[in-house]
Amino acid sequence: MPRILMNGDQVNTFQDGSTDQNIVWNGLGGQGWVEAQALLDHAFKPQEDLLVDAVWEASARRVLDVGCGTGATTVAVALRLGVGSSSLGIDISEAMIEAARTRAERDCVAARFICSDAQTYVFDPASVDMIISRFGVMFFDDPVQAFSNLRSAASASAELRCIAWRGPEENLFMTTAEKAAEPLLPGVSRRVPDEPGQFGFADQDRVRDILTQSEWRGISIAPIDVPCTFPASELELYLRRLGPVGRALQGADDETRAKVVEMVRPSFDPYIHGVEVRFTAACWMICARAGA
Repeated sequence: MPRILMNGDQVNTFQDGSTDQNIVWNGLGGQGWVEAQALLDHAFKPQEDLLVDAVWEASARRVLDVGCGTGATTVAVALRLGVGSSSLGIDISEAMIEAARTRAERDCVAARFICSDAQTYVFDPASVDMIISRFGVMFFDDPVQAFSNLRSAASASAELRCIAWRGPEENLFMTTAEKAAEPLLPGVSRRVPDEPGQFGFADQDRVRDILTQSEWRGISIAPIDVPCTFPASELELYLRRLGPVGRALQGADDETRAKVVEMVRPSFDPYIHGVEVRFTAACWMICARAGA
């Protein structure tokens, strides 16, 4: 069983040996999300609905979706708002943006997509009146710079609505695979607080400070617990392609993958209910305003 090492003693679950977000999401991370697109769309549809409803209730017409991935939320916004609206998604992953464009074309939706880093992309000033994100804002190398840049794209009356994960201790489903795989993949369950990644926004005080430094106003950060499901038939795809274990397995041989899946699979039994996998996503709903 190979160990995948970084800096001599820290296990790095990315095959390319990098934690750089551009490399991750244009490598194994992005590939996994594209392959598991249907699973993720199903699982995180409740979060999508919350954001689409927020856009509708705010009467927004020009919407920016940050870290849009394969475009599910961006397209859903475009469908809800209809003709005369603007729905723009931005993501750093070329593979996911290509999948998003394919989705929009397939659904005959006039959503647009940019492959770039929202931290540094030069947006048209005051060009949007709602900025949303479903699990897409925890990955910035410099979040203050990123949210300052997003604010430059916001009109004076614009609102911000982002959903991000709370801590790993509250999201046991999300850490089940890595904990179970630890004996075969030593170090795979290691998480560094506040680093860019899935739980990078777990600390609400840190998030509030980031937004304050970025000159957002009216900041509200509320816990939400969202029931999620996906077909039990897709659990093995989840194990093989997503999260730290999934990325580690993409760089492993067939024997290693089979051993890890065999070890990890029973740890998900408590989440299987008939033909469904069910879990609760412990999240933050992050809200703010561009103006005073």
